[in-house]
Amino acid sequence: MLRGIIAIGLLGLPAVHPGHPAPQPAISLNERVRHQEIDGFGISQAFRRNELLKALSPAQQREVLDLWFHRSKGAGLSILRLGIGSSPAGSPYDHMVSIQPEDPGGPDAKPDYVWDGDDNSQVWVAKEAQRYGVERFFADAWSAPGYMKDNGDDKNGGTLLPEWQRAYAKYLVAYTKFYAKEGIRITDLGFTNEPDYTASYASMRFTPEQAAAFVKVLGPIARGTNVVCCDSFGWREAKAYTAAIEADPEARRWVKTHTGHTYASPVDGPLPTSRKTWMSEWNPNGDTWNEAWDDGSGYDGITIAQAVHDALTLGGVSAYVYWLGGSRGATRALLQLDDAAGEYHVSKRLWALAGYSRFIRPGAVRLEAGAADPALKVSAFRNRDGSRVVVALNTGTAPIAWKGVRGRAAAYVTDEARSMTPVSVHGNAVTLAPRALTTIVLR
Repeated sequence: MLRGIIAIGLLGLPAVHPGHPAPQPAISLNERVRHQEIDGFGISQAFRRNELLKALSPAQQREVLDLWFHRSKGAGLSILRLGIGSSPAGSPYDHMVSIQPEDPGGPDAKPDYVWDGDDNSQVWVAKEAQRYGVERFFADAWSAPGYMKDNGDDKNGGTLLPEWQRAYAKYLVAYTKFYAKEGIRITDLGFTNEPDYTASYASMRFTPEQAAAFVKVLGPIARGTNVVCCDSFGWREAKAYTAAIEADPEARRWVKTHTGHTYASPVDGPLPTSRKTWMSEWNPNGDTWNEAWDDGSGYDGITIAQAVHDALTLGGVSAYVYWLGGSRGATRALLQLDDAAGEYHVSKRLWALAGYSRFIRPGAVRLEAGAADPALKVSAFRNRDGSRVVVALNTGTAPIAWKGVRGRAAAYVTDEARSMTPVSVHGNAVTLAPRALTTIVLR
């Protein structure tokens, strides 16, 4: 018996005599080499975007929720990112209202929290998501209330005053407790969003060292909830925050998940940690609403598919959270929610994300995968139920045949004309259409 020369592959491909080597398959998989565990894929609906959804009819609301969370009608998303408000009471749309809108009298005064059970319409969507099976709820603060900061404003940057650190930590934990009363467990808690960027909306600055120091205040108070840090403006920039936390044994103890955005810089490699990492916010730049799959705009569907692939394979991320699920006007959200006209529109960006999120479930593990053609971007995963998922983005202009698919297989394609449309698997082969995303599920 020959040993160590030929191995039966992941798909049960037949052994080949060493004197007659087979041509290299279009896709090669190695189940023995395993990478990161997947936490899920998700969206944010912060900054009161759920108010736009509430303006639609009940039937339309259900259709939108299905598109986000349903595992056969839509993307089957499994993470919902919530915005912890910091604005005064009575603030207009786009300003998330704080659970403590007024200064209670100082950092040592008894807190004066206000909870309306609605939280800028986020509680409603969280409960709906939970009914679809979503279990991961990530609450993130863009800023502390203005009275806790050196600029006296929850907008325009500024920093957290040292004397308010403990009160701010308790404030964040109080937010999670209000959600618990509504039947929603906040699993992941962030205290800063883009701490390296000053925005005209809610924003607050932390240096990497300041973030690591605050983690040591928040961690003991937030026991039982995963502390997340630091949602930097760019992936390369996020590395400095991760490094600062990893260099401090006490801070490293508390941070369970490291996060970064990809506005300032794309995913170009893993963050410097052995902890879980998430790409926790991004949408591409643009100034029009665009529903196209492949038009070269840079905010079409194929652009999103490429970004998700890179985050999973180059960055080794465990989660991908898109910004936003739905918004109004010239948005690059997955959906356009037109509250004035009482209608909604769907972009191919949704279906690009769905090509991954619908079938790669929480707890899946990424497997080693490669492609003979550099135009083919491939990733592979094994779910807890034993099913295997291969996602192939053909960036070339010619179809590619992947032969040797064994067992029960189903394939779904998204391109300009199709949106997660089932396609046939003939003779143990799948044709990977050009300029298309194909998801193959093996059982």
